[in-house]
Amino acid sequence: MAAWLAALKAALPYVETVVSVATPLFTKKRIEAASGQMELLQQQIAELQSASAQNAENVKEIAAQLKNVVVALEQAAANMERAHRRLRLLCVVAIALAASSLAFVLFRT
Repeated sequence: MAAWLAALKAALPYVETVVSVATPLFTKKRIEAASGQMELLQQQIAELQSASAQNAENVKEIAAQLKNVVVALEQAAANMERAHRRLRLLCVVAIALAASSLAFVLFRT
């Protein structure tokens, strides 16, 4: 039981910081009359709408960048496929040349 009390005493100085961080990041609450609260709510709604519009723009930009990345990856994959085919052809030619050289040496002697 004493361990809980010690932990609680150690955590109490940080509670205010945690609570202040956990409160909404938009307009701070003010203690006002009912009309003041309505203005506060309208201001918070406007801020949320602005933030969501900004997020929509950011998502559009990210989608365009992702499209460019996908196109670039497809182009790189096509280039690698061509290089792979070329390398495979060179390997087949090299093996055929080596086999014919070996056959030439073996039958010549």
